[in-house]
Amino acid sequence: MTTYDGFRVERDEDARIATITLDVPGKLNRVSMPARDQLAAVFDELGSDDRVRVIILAGAGDKAFTAGGDVAGFMQSSPEVLSRLAHNVGAPERCPKPVVAALHGFTFGVGLELALACDLRVAAFDTVLGLPEITLGMIPGSGGTQRLAHLIGLSRAKDVILRGRRINAGDALAWGLVSEVVPLIELDPTVRAMAEELAAKAPLALRLAKRVLNHAHDAPFHVGLELEGLAYGLLRSTDDFAEGVAAFVDKRPPRFSGS
Repeated sequence: MTTYDGFRVERDEDARIATITLDVPGKLNRVSMPARDQLAAVFDELGSDDRVRVIILAGAGDKAFTAGGDVAGFMQSSPEVLSRLAHNVGAPERCPKPVVAALHGFTFGVGLELALACDLRVAAFDTVLGLPEITLGMIPGSGGTQRLAHLIGLSRAKDVILRGRRINAGDALAWGLVSEVVPLIELDPTVRAMAEELAAKAPLALRLAKRVLNHAHDAPFHVGLELEGLAYGLLRSTDDFAEGVAAFVDKRPPRFSGS
C-alpha cells in the first residue's frame, strides 16, 4: 500500500469504484501542500486504470469534508509555487472518469475548491461551504474564483468571496452547487448508489460526455455543437453503443465493456 500525506485510497475492483478519503479528522482533514501534488498524481493514476470506472472523494470523521489547507504552509512556499496551485486541485476535473464528492460539515477553502472540480456533489444537511481566504488577506487560489462564478453566477460568487460568506446546504442546492442534500447518515449510501449507477454505464460515453461538457462550456455555441457531433459520431463505432442498442431491442440491461 502507498502512504499518502493525510488521505487514503481504496479500490473496490468488483464494483469498479475507487474512493479517496481525506483522513486527518483531528485537524478537520486539512489538505497539506504535499497532499495537493499527491492527490493530482492519484487522480492521474486512477484515470488510466481500466479497473476503475468511477471515483468518490470523501472526508473522514463527522465534522468536515475538509476545513481547508495547511495555512502555515503557505508562508513556507514561494509565490511562484502558490501561483500554480490551481493545477493540482483541478485534477478531478481533468480526470477522464466521473468524480463524485461526498460533502459534510466544514467544506472550506481548498475543500470547496476540490469539490468544485468534481463532476457531481452530494451534501449532508450539516454541510457548510465557503471560501474564507479574504479574511486572511488573500483570495482563493486553487480555482475557486473561476469555478464558483461559473456555477452560481458572478454576482453570487462576489457576495460569497468578497464577504467570506458561508453557504449552507439549502442554498447550495438551490444555487446548483450540489445535486442532492441528504441526512448525514444517508450520505455514504447515497453517494455509493450514485457511483454504482455511473459504473454501470458505458465508460467511453461517460468519458466523452464529460470531455465535451468541460471543453465546450466556455466555447461559442457552434463550437460546442461541433464537439458534441464529433463525439456522437465517434461513439457510433464503439462496441458499447452496439451493446446498448442490442440491449434496448432485447429489453435487457446492457453489459458495457468499455470498448
